[in-house]
Amino acid sequence: MYGCQGTRFSDLPYSLALAREGAVERQRGVTLRFLAEPGDVNFGGKVHGGAVMKWIDQAGYTCAAGWTGTYCVTVYLGGLHFLGPIYVGELVELHALVIRTGRTSLDVSLDVYASDPKSRERRRTGHCVIVFVALDQAGRPSAVPPWQPVDELDLALESYAKRLGELRQQMDTEMERRLGILAQPTVRAADGR
Repeated sequence: MYGCQGTRFSDLPYSLALAREGAVERQRGVTLRFLAEPGDVNFGGKVHGGAVMKWIDQAGYTCAAGWTGTYCVTVYLGGLHFLGPIYVGELVELHALVIRTGRTSLDVSLDVYASDPKSRERRRTGHCVIVFVALDQAGRPSAVPPWQPVDELDLALESYAKRLGELRQQMDTEMERRLGILAQPTVRAADGR
């Protein structure tokens, strides 16, 4: 496809080529905002942790699907920290950001904030990293568009995601080892004990 004066769109910077074709540039990050409602409350009068986890997964999915342009599934949620309560009527903000891409997977960092909607001050109430896998129309893992760090913060976030992946593999190995021991038949002594 050609643009003005015979310039090929493939020769233009990516964002400019997309604009000329009428496409939207990939969004690396997403912010969801809404009010915490009475139906989200637990027995302690605060927003239920399960509701926060659902919101985290929804924001993460929105970010992952927006980056990949495909349906994505959650394969891992790690390091979830509930840092403080969220109360009914507070403005909840979930910030999702792609921090690493693999061949068919991507890591999305999620930060949760809460505030009085009348105030400019907000507090961080949660954080985690979610790993998604992109799927094609047949439900098979599909290639993820690559993301590259552009500054020191991006490099630190990518390094954080890689380290979490290493720790996840160590935990999986340890769990398999321990479950393997538990799955082995019990050896009894000759006297039946």
